[in-house]
Amino acid sequence: MYPTPYELIGGDKKVRELVERFYELMDTMPEAYETRKMHPDELAESIEKLYKFLTGWFGGPPIYTQEFGHPRLRARHLPFSIDDQARDQWLMCMYQAMDDVGIDKKVQMSLKQNFSQMANHMRNQ
Repeated sequence: MYPTPYELIGGDKKVRELVERFYELMDTMPEAYETRKMHPDELAESIEKLYKFLTGWFGGPPIYTQEFGHPRLRARHLPFSIDDQARDQWLMCMYQAMDDVGIDKKVQMSLKQNFSQMANHMRNQ
C-alpha cells in the first residue's frame, strides 16, 4: 500500500501549517488581491474549513465530510465569480505555501497537478 499525500507531507501539523501559510500569503500578496476579496475579512472560518477539507482530500481523516457532508466544491463556490485570474491567484498562493512549508518537491509536483485540476473545475466565468 502506498502512503497517502497526507502521510507524505507530514500529517495534521503540516496540513495546518500549509493552510495557515496559504491564507497568510493571500492576505498579504498584492497579486492575490482579487481572490482575497472573495473571502470574509476575518479568515478564521476559511482557514478551518480549508484545513478540514484538505485533511480528507489528502487522504487523512474525513473531518470535513463528517462535519459538513459532501464538499460539493463547485456548488459551494458558485456565488463567487471565479475566472482564470482568480484561479491563478489561488494556485499561486497554494504553490508558494507548499514551497514555504517545505513540502517535498516530488510530492508538490503531484499535488500541483491535483490542485490545478480542482481549480480549473471551480471556474465559472
